Amino acid sequence: MSENARNGKPGNTLIVPLDGAVEDGIHRFTARIYYADTDFSGAVYHARYLELLERGRSDYLRCLGVYHTELAGRDTPLFWVVRRMEIDFRAAARIDNIVTVETRLAELHKARIVMAQTILRDGVPILTASVTAALINDGGRPQRMPRDWADLFGGALS
Repeated sequence: MSENARNGKPGNTLIVPLDGAVEDGIHRFTARIYYADTDFSGAVYHARYLELLERGRSDYLRCLGVYHTELAGRDTPLFWVVRRMEIDFRAAARIDNIVTVETRLAELHKARIVMAQTILRDGVPILTASVTAALINDGGRPQRMPRDWADLFGGALS
């Protein structure tokens, strides 16, 4: 990728799949930083990083074949909730930067998963996160993952 494409300079086109892709157990998707993502200093507002991380987790699950709408439509509806999040902010992204969000499965438990996530700018990590997501029913009670997910997620563990 050219330097101009990475930095979002006019006249350069970057074409990538909408949901990103999983390769070697790591899901990657790219996003452009827009004016609406920034604070008054021109840096990305901290809460916007949480949205990028959410998109990374959702698209990672989607690429594995786990869809939020299908879970909610089951006889016993299931929902993912974030139980714990630990974030290390290392550097800021700015308007027109192109960032890559990487997501991988770090731990697999009966009713929760831990995902390791990194946001990179020009290949350099600017944020790292560890996110624990739990599976609950519509009453808010923890639920075991469906049996067929063991193979699905088991193959993704590195």
